[in-house]
Amino acid sequence: MSPEEQRAFGARVAQLRKARGMRQDQLAAAVNRTASWVSQVERGIQPVVRLDVLQLLADGLGVSVQTLRPDAPSPTRSASPTSDQVNDLDLVRLALSGHPALDAVLDENPAVTAPDATELATAVAQLWHLTHNARFAELSTAVADTLPRLEAATRTASPEQRPELQLLLSQAYQAVAAAFVRQDEADAAWVAADRAIRAAEQSGEPLQVFAGIYRLAHAFVRLRRLDQAEHVAGRGVTALQTYISAAGPPSPEALSVLGSLHLVLALAAARAGQREQARKELADAREVAALLGEDRNDFNLEFGPTNVEIQAVSAAIDLGDAGEALDLGKRIDAGRLSPERRSRLLVDLGRAHAQRRHLGEAVDCLLRAEELAPESVRSHLAARSAIRELILLAGRSAPPELVKLAKRANAAE
Repeated sequence: MSPEEQRAFGARVAQLRKARGMRQDQLAAAVNRTASWVSQVERGIQPVVRLDVLQLLADGLGVSVQTLRPDAPSPTRSASPTSDQVNDLDLVRLALSGHPALDAVLDENPAVTAPDATELATAVAQLWHLTHNARFAELSTAVADTLPRLEAATRTASPEQRPELQLLLSQAYQAVAAAFVRQDEADAAWVAADRAIRAAEQSGEPLQVFAGIYRLAHAFVRLRRLDQAEHVAGRGVTALQTYISAAGPPSPEALSVLGSLHLVLALAAARAGQREQARKELADAREVAALLGEDRNDFNLEFGPTNVEIQAVSAAIDLGDAGEALDLGKRIDAGRLSPERRSRLLVDLGRAHAQRRHLGEAVDCLLRAEELAPESVRSHLAARSAIRELILLAGRSAPPELVKLAKRANAAE
């Protein structure tokens, strides 16, 4: 689909939506996407190339696929997805699926060029900005542009420049892995994390390798492969401790990665119901955070004393200790962390209030979380489960703001 065709298609979607008297957020809920995604489709920025997504849009607008796009083949209903989960990362999946090695293999005499590393570094920083702010539809478009350029650059640059570019490539894949984890697309997160680790190894930056291991462990947790998460993160802790011992006094960056690995081990243990192991890993993470002495964002891990307590809240909820989670939450000042991390804390506190059947407090936490990172709340599996639980708890007396939130998050049923 050419840019002109994308713009024409987007204008048609907008026209049909307005003819039905629908807002962008209402159409987004109907097609299991976010309002940001719909906005980008209507502006011709976000292409719709998959037939199943086209069918979703047609269904949401109450028209046939051919009305929406006359040249489209007639789809079969069996091709429609059965999942109700939000996913704004279709373009990123395509970028991962088309492996970059194909072009390099066929080019027998690649030209050695000097990519603009400064411009690529700015682009990677933007990927992380969008990830931390849970702006996944925008991230999808940015990744589809940046990732192929980075892959090409690592293959055509001079040997002297390649380590720097491999480092940027690793950072980009880590942003992709983090985004996929947050949208519960853990299979894709696994692929992205694995590529991040490989690129980090080629960059010659050992700590970046360990940061990639952290992303991989998180993918395993989301896949409910808790034994694999424990295996990967546990080996990472052992190897990193050996590396730190050999290198002398640990750097803040090394402590950030070590503490983060302890936190993912605590998460895996809590999800497995291993109370003592979860508490041990949290204690180890607190010890590392105390050595660090401040909240940092090395390797976009946002590790520090505050993040440890945020993870402790989450672990307590997973272990069924809602009262402990709420007590911990009262002592946390997350004002300096990213909107996504602050939103995550509010979601967890909402979950804790839901466990305690505190309807008003739970709804308030979830609404404040949505204000900080709308797409994160509306696509977060735990948040949507909590919203459904609150709807069932309230029954016919559910407050209007909860009902509206449930509709925005596609969690009304």
